[in-house]
Amino acid sequence: MRIPLIGRALSRKPRVAVIRLAGAIGGGGRGGGLNDAALAPVIERAFARRPVAVALAVNSPGGSPVQSSLIAARIRRLADQRDIPVHAFVEDVAASGGYWLACAADRIWADDSSILGSIGVISAGFGFHGLIERWGIERRVHTAGLSKSTLDPFRPERPEDVARLHAILEPIHEAFKDHVRARRGTRLSTERDLFTGEFWAGREAVHLGLADGIGHLVPRMRALCGDDIRFEVHGMRRPLLRRLGLSADALLDAAEDRAAFQRFGTRG
Repeated sequence: MRIPLIGRALSRKPRVAVIRLAGAIGGGGRGGGLNDAALAPVIERAFARRPVAVALAVNSPGGSPVQSSLIAARIRRLADQRDIPVHAFVEDVAASGGYWLACAADRIWADDSSILGSIGVISAGFGFHGLIERWGIERRVHTAGLSKSTLDPFRPERPEDVARLHAILEPIHEAFKDHVRARRGTRLSTERDLFTGEFWAGREAVHLGLADGIGHLVPRMRALCGDDIRFEVHGMRRPLLRRLGLSADALLDAAEDRAAFQRFGTRG
């Protein structure tokens, strides 16, 4: 089969595969967020046909640590197997799990106003036991197993439950720190503790070694790979109603994403 001249010219141009990683990680089980199962074919396609580089467009406030780890590991596995450099470009936010994803890259670039960091683990909820007592409501719970009702929001918080929760959070935090140290190495600043959950804007993040420089995806990749490169964008495809925001799941996901992003105060 003959390839048209325009097609042959395009096929000869070096390609940069762009993977969009936007939104909360995990998606609350409704399929609206970033997760490894949905991203696997996207990432595989991006690394196929040996692009000269892969660029991650990251805009995520975080979410599931397990999904963050699985997605980042998949990116690294393919990058190492095929010897393809990976660059992450932070848009509004790469915080918590979003920063975990960015660390899958060999180099991290940010905007002056990007937010990076939040290297920590959080578990949050509410306690309603005072409220139901005030209304004369009796909570009845029967379990087989002493710890089955751990952190029941309708009962007073128990010290042993909190201790058990911290015993879970601390190893997850250690895994996060290990990942960042392994990927960023000696670039990380030693002048302060970077693993407290604190987050920083672009230039301060560069100063602390959480990013490598200020730069935007298209001009930076052209500077690194040449002006004649072409970009191929790869991202998750969602059902039409979800893309239009016309499903209940889409509305819930939008509300959750908005709340997660607003935690980092990134609106102008």
